[in-house]
Amino acid sequence: MGTSRNSTTPAQRLLDAASSLFAREGIRAVGIERILAEADVARASLYQNFGSKDALVAAYLDSQHETIRAGHARATARLADTVDRILVPFDLSARDVKRRGFRGCLFLNALTEFPETRHPVRAAVGRHRTWLADVWRDELTTAGAADPEGTAAQLELLYDGGLAGCKSARSAEPVLRARQMALEVLRRALPQPDQAGCSRTA
Repeated sequence: MGTSRNSTTPAQRLLDAASSLFAREGIRAVGIERILAEADVARASLYQNFGSKDALVAAYLDSQHETIRAGHARATARLADTVDRILVPFDLSARDVKRRGFRGCLFLNALTEFPETRHPVRAAVGRHRTWLADVWRDELTTAGAADPEGTAAQLELLYDGGLAGCKSARSAEPVLRARQMALEVLRRALPQPDQAGCSRTA
């Protein structure tokens, strides 16, 4: 059933329809006619608002990024501990993988479907990946990690692997295991408080 014409603007209906279809079926598998029918808009609306399906896909990824970034901001606002803050992306993904149908990382999936170097999808994915790397690097730098860049790269690999593992496991367990491994990385990377106290007896 298509989206009601009176509910939102044509641009928003197109974006909502594309988001729903892409999440369920993948991006290339969904044709423009399916999106137009679901959104209940004329073809001209697509070109007036986005210019092309490729631009609509990039807008979909940017919209997903903003949703994730807002959720991350809400989650970290309640946390004071650096380690807990750094692990938030793992926690949110473990919570959401079932709702997303155990499809893995939607951004990396998009890169698989659109491998072309200059495709607008790659730029949209890059914006999300850069944001996540920056979040981790900034937290690590503030916490005094000796190698924030290298540690952030390790976290990224664990995060990607956990999400990829969910596809075959059909479970959040790979993300939870990746989180535990990330915790071990952080224990090695971050300065630890002196467990022996401030003074010693001679």
